[in-house]
Amino acid sequence: MSADFISRMVGMLVLAVGGLILGVRFAALAETSAYLYGTIFMLVGALAGLTLTPYLTVRPLRFLRQKIHRMPVQQLLAATIGLTVGLVIASLSTFPLSMLPRPLNQILPFLSAVLFGYIGVLVMTARQQEIFAFLRGRLPERPEDWGEIPPVLLDTSVIIDGRIADISRTGFIRSEMLVPRFILNELQHIADSPDPLRRNRGRRGLDMLRRLQEEADIPVRIVDLDAPEARSADDKLVLLARRLRCPIVTNDYNLNRVAELQGVTVLNVNELANAVRAVYLPGESLRVHIIQEGKEPDQGVGYLDDGTMIVVENGRPFIGTEIDTVVTKVLQTAAGRMIFARPVEHSEK
Repeated sequence: MSADFISRMVGMLVLAVGGLILGVRFAALAETSAYLYGTIFMLVGALAGLTLTPYLTVRPLRFLRQKIHRMPVQQLLAATIGLTVGLVIASLSTFPLSMLPRPLNQILPFLSAVLFGYIGVLVMTARQQEIFAFLRGRLPERPEDWGEIPPVLLDTSVIIDGRIADISRTGFIRSEMLVPRFILNELQHIADSPDPLRRNRGRRGLDMLRRLQEEADIPVRIVDLDAPEARSADDKLVLLARRLRCPIVTNDYNLNRVAELQGVTVLNVNELANAVRAVYLPGESLRVHIIQEGKEPDQGVGYLDDGTMIVVENGRPFIGTEIDTVVTKVLQTAAGRMIFARPVEHSEK
């Protein structure tokens, strides 16, 4: 038997008995039939217990267990320390609060325990890296110092691009994502630009960052870590990544190469997109919607859903239509993958 079924049965019995007692007492106060009201209250209690009990007992506990199971060890330790510190502070406030008149001396100590416990957990988990680094007297020098998996640093370009939000939900990035304060300042500077195009890019980046913080399954935090010896944001990011021994997530080609030259691991979103595109081999069939002319005579050009360009030989007469083609050649270029094909009717001749 499942835990849901057991909780429903127990809840049904408990609330049925409680409803029966309540119905009998209500009937006594109203001086009416105890049998009638007892039966009604008992049936209502049994129905409520049968339907609501799992949502109040088993499922919240199951959700809490899953969250704890997925929580990194360092974050779990930080939450425990924060809760302990918060409860200690709350206990210190109990004596002065107990001197207040009733009912404040009974309510406020409990509320202070809840409030300070919550604040302790919130502060400790939100700033765990900086706090642990401060306690060590230095920044982490090894990936192990960050816990099970080292975090990743987000670049300005990858935040504006927005695909990192979808990638994070797939589970490919399992570590905490850090956004240094200077990256946030750069986004704000772009959003305040007088150029409409740059301004829209900056605002998109800020919106994407908010979406990441609200929707991502893994933590996304703004950190006050900096590399003051560097001037540009890219140089600061590379130096910070070297110091923390963690990767940079970007889609900036120049930053990618500079970081690799300095021994920093780079997770390039564009390279990931190219790697997961569908593979087509010569001779395979492909249905393409021809939308424009190609560079060479009689060529037509179409695109796959992932943006891969399809160059169709003898495809110019089919512009504006969707046709079946046969792949003839696949080229991998710096800009991505390019597929050459020809219409099926021409390949059969």
